Amino acid sequence: MAVATAATFAGSVLLAAPASAGGPDLEEFATEVKTREVMEHLEEFQEIADENGGNRASGTPGYDASGDYVQEELEDAGYEVQRQYFDFTSSTTVTETLTVGGAPVEVQALEFSPSGSVSGPLFTIAAGDATPGCEATDFTAATAGTVALVPRGACTFAQKQQNAATAGAVGVLVVNNVPDEPVNGTLGQGATGIPVGGVTQAVGATLLGQLGRTAVLDIVVDVVETTTFNVIAQTPWGDPDNVIMLGAHLDSVPEGPGINDNGTGSAAILETAVELLDEDPARNAVRFAWWGAEESGLVGSTEYVASLTEAEAGQITGYLNFDMVGSPNYVIGVYDADQSTYEAPVAVPEGSETLEQVFTDRFDQTGQPWVDTEFSGRSDYQAFIEAGIPASGLFTGADDIKTEEEVALFGGTAGIPLDPNYHTAEDDLSNVDREALEINSQAIAYATLALASDPTPLDLTDNGKDHGKGHGKGNEHGHGWGEGWGGGRGHGTGGGDDVGHHAAA
Repeated sequence: MAVATAATFAGSVLLAAPASAGGPDLEEFATEVKTREVMEHLEEFQEIADENGGNRASGTPGYDASGDYVQEELEDAGYEVQRQYFDFTSSTTVTETLTVGGAPVEVQALEFSPSGSVSGPLFTIAAGDATPGCEATDFTAATAGTVALVPRGACTFAQKQQNAATAGAVGVLVVNNVPDEPVNGTLGQGATGIPVGGVTQAVGATLLGQLGRTAVLDIVVDVVETTTFNVIAQTPWGDPDNVIMLGAHLDSVPEGPGINDNGTGSAAILETAVELLDEDPARNAVRFAWWGAEESGLVGSTEYVASLTEAEAGQITGYLNFDMVGSPNYVIGVYDADQSTYEAPVAVPEGSETLEQVFTDRFDQTGQPWVDTEFSGRSDYQAFIEAGIPASGLFTGADDIKTEEEVALFGGTAGIPLDPNYHTAEDDLSNVDREALEINSQAIAYATLALASDPTPLDLTDNGKDHGKGHGKGNEHGHGWGEGWGGGRGHGTGGGDDVGHHAAA
């Protein structure tokens, strides 16, 4: 396949005829994106994973087959499909073992951890620090020669590792700050220094009673350069200077098939794309992207945005991101572009709040509860925001713990993650809530045609609707230790937070 550049989609399509005076029937189109057909795409992704070592990770045959499937479906529908190839660095864990006082302890190597077999007395930093391990002064002279036990939260894993290493630690163990979950973390590409593993909150609490005992940490991580690709397609109609863009990452983690994360987002926009070409041509062009190597640090979307000229970036009116839209213990989350609940750690481009409002207006009109979800910088919208392109989208949750308030709105179970099988081999077809998938798939279709048909898609005041935010709400998350090893979740804001995109540093 030829390597696609952003220029492929610049100035090469015809303008559509203006929409009829009444405009398209948005709700009718929403129902055309049927859950059973979205599920059929997910069944194909599951079969691909089953036939390729249980996953669809970028750089593997499972990802290549997923890309082939998406491309075939798009071409059968009438799209011209392009691939954008790029190189990326992958991290594969070969060995991850820990013993303390001679007894084995479950540990998980952080992505891109330096390899090493180290031993030393188990040490920890002072309790009660709101930013544990984030300052050099958190580690005393007693750190030298030890394996340092450090709570998760408030800064990147890499920052904790560097501070511990500077103080002379030989290894680091990061303790999770939510119950029953491993630390699916990354140090980021190019990490050097001492090995870093993660342990659960319960294991961390046990290790606090074993300080001073000899800890032996053995981590071997294989880091390799490989090539993968994005899949990109655009409607053969619509104004190329007013492009509505939708994206979802196509890759899974190496640990599983990635059916919720992110087969659901990929399947929902695929079915939307297929059905869209059966509609009358709309005013604005619509571009779809399936990103590669998201789980390795948002690489595909970042490469794509970096390939755009200033003029090409200016042709993208708005970007909509769909990353996990069928979580089994779901919330209906809309990225909080107007920051009514969460202050974003990055500047959110003007116009993003209008994209958010397209979803929230529709949910309010249909009586569907929703909550704000944080623009945390950990999914594929990030590169678009940094380039000044307005963005929003939908997210049903990963490893955040469901609250009683969210149960009242959406059902499900409080006190466990929104996706209990996040980044595991159990993220299979049984890990998808069909109701959540239907709600979001129809919302995606509705928003796509609404924005494609609107001559001023970032100005809803000419649509004659009331745009007050109704059901939006969010949950505050604390940082650091809290009481003991618990406390709230800390949200990472830069490179070197968790694997992929959802779990925090």
